[in-house]
Amino acid sequence: MSPPDSGSLRSRCPVSLVELPQGSEPDPTADGLVSLELRWKGGKISSVSLVSDAQGLLLPRLVEPHAHLDKAFSWSDFPNPKGTYEGAMEANMREHRTRTAERVHERSERALALAWLHGLRAIRTHIDSLGPGAACSWDVLTSARQRWKKRIELQLVALVPITHWSTPEGGRLAAQVAAAGGVIGGVIEPPCRGRGPRQALRRLLALAERYGCPVDLHIDEASEHPAAGVRQLLRVLSTMTVSVPITCSHASSLSLLNPASLRRLGDQMAEHQLQVVALPLTNGWLLGRQGQATPLQRPLAPIRQLRDCGVCVAVGGDNVQDPWFPGGNLDPLALMAMGVPLAQLAPWDDEGVAPYSTDAARLLDLAWDGVLRPGAPADLIHVPTGGWPELLSAPPQRQVLAGGVWVQD
Repeated sequence: MSPPDSGSLRSRCPVSLVELPQGSEPDPTADGLVSLELRWKGGKISSVSLVSDAQGLLLPRLVEPHAHLDKAFSWSDFPNPKGTYEGAMEANMREHRTRTAERVHERSERALALAWLHGLRAIRTHIDSLGPGAACSWDVLTSARQRWKKRIELQLVALVPITHWSTPEGGRLAAQVAAAGGVIGGVIEPPCRGRGPRQALRRLLALAERYGCPVDLHIDEASEHPAAGVRQLLRVLSTMTVSVPITCSHASSLSLLNPASLRRLGDQMAEHQLQVVALPLTNGWLLGRQGQATPLQRPLAPIRQLRDCGVCVAVGGDNVQDPWFPGGNLDPLALMAMGVPLAQLAPWDDEGVAPYSTDAARLLDLAWDGVLRPGAPADLIHVPTGGWPELLSAPPQRQVLAGGVWVQD
């Protein structure tokens, strides 16, 4: 009898997500898939080989680069029926004042259980880290990270206004975040003019550099003042040396720039090794609203243009049934299906599948890049029948393999 963490599988996989033996000559179909036989032993992939024909669709377990587990599933109690940014903030603040450890525990466990069954292997979650609900949120999610570490890797981001990092309390929070192995985050809202935002960013980056913490900012989540936050960040970076990775989450208003300005900005972002998380669902829902009129423009991070400049771009789901977005359930295949029409990223192209897989893993600095090769973790999502049309029509039934063992519902 084979060990429980050993086995084999024949299926089709995106050619960009597999490393084949030297001398192999893959002949992918028009939808970018190659037929494989994959074997694993001891929880690791032992061999990958081409076969003449296979069925279904095979992906590595995927990555959620931007979530909010502390407020997940809170829409029913704190709705935002007008769907505005201002309404979301107001409802979020009311929810935060009522937060308890029990509520955060229930929400996060429900979310992580779904993520596990859906095939996520890592999640970066932002945590509201200022106000009455901050301490219990950090306590619960720090415990959850430990409890789930063999199933899902959790990264924790301290989310506060960027000005908070310039206060004594902000300095103490930075030390706590560093001790927890977390990420320093912040919200920078437009129009963010003048020296004030630059001084706050400089203090935030200095703390991150001092403690060796990555940075992840909510920046330019707006349908006006194009790239105001990113421009301020770039001005600061031109005057100081920062070695920690910096992620710009949302970056929605960059799409309002003209092509030449966007190209220049993208080149500067690549020069400073800035990374971007595009969040099409929440931004498609919140931004560009003009009263009761159908929006003619929905600001969304310009994924293709930034990638063309050499910027690492991942796509995330962001909110899970909270005041910021009433949908979402930590399903990477559902995110892919919904993101295709919004972002026009076709998963049969490398540039379409990488933001959900290899680029997302790179942005989170994960140990495994998500490419299927001998020695890689036997971590898979297997859709037994169909291909891209079935995946994009509705989230399909799937089997999830984690460490060479099939996950049971």
